[in-house]
Amino acid sequence: MAKKTDFSNKTNKKRTTRNAAEHVKSSKGRKSSSTRWLKRQLNDKYVHEAQRLGYRGRAAFKIKDIDERFKIFKKDSTVVDLGAAPGGWCQIALQSGVKKVVALDLLPVESLSGLVSFEMDFMEDDAPDALLDALDGVRPDVVMSDMAHNTVGHKSTDHLRIMALVEAAYYFARDILDDKGTFIAKVFQGGAESDLLALAKREFKTVRHFKPPSSRKESSETYLICTGFRGKSD
Repeated sequence: MAKKTDFSNKTNKKRTTRNAAEHVKSSKGRKSSSTRWLKRQLNDKYVHEAQRLGYRGRAAFKIKDIDERFKIFKKDSTVVDLGAAPGGWCQIALQSGVKKVVALDLLPVESLSGLVSFEMDFMEDDAPDALLDALDGVRPDVVMSDMAHNTVGHKSTDHLRIMALVEAAYYFARDILDDKGTFIAKVFQGGAESDLLALAKREFKTVRHFKPPSSRKESSETYLICTGFRGKSD
């Protein structure tokens, strides 16, 4: 358990901060990537702000940025959240007046009022049916996906695996979205594939890529934002 520090003494605070930084730099046995991640977390204003506001991680600010730009969350609406853990996107949706969020992730999502969540793989055959049952016949106004495969370091393989998730989420969304609904998905390496973009442009009024201000500059992630669902084109 970490030792408690008396922050009432300014000199002690400076010394504690400096020692913490030195510890990050010099810890033996830690991978360099882990050290970089830890230093980044310690100096990330969104991490600190998420803790202050009680959000479940800095990713909450990404969907908050998206909502502020595109006004996706409507009062008393219904939302499906794919890749929801730890639940930051669910929090922002519900705080914005959404009536119900149906969420899914491989990891558990702690309960919230208005949230129904499933701990399962979206690519499992019975996952879409579980989500549909929880919707109780209501067509959602938003389907949003923050799903992403763990990368293996091979760009072509990683890209294919990521796009397989994006496409699965899209085809699920087009089957269930309400009229004028919104689809959001995280994509990497230049955005969505041309075939998917072409389909989305036929089925949605507006399609664009957007990198939230809260997304780290060094990250290749961006979000596909499709608004104004017209219905399936085939």
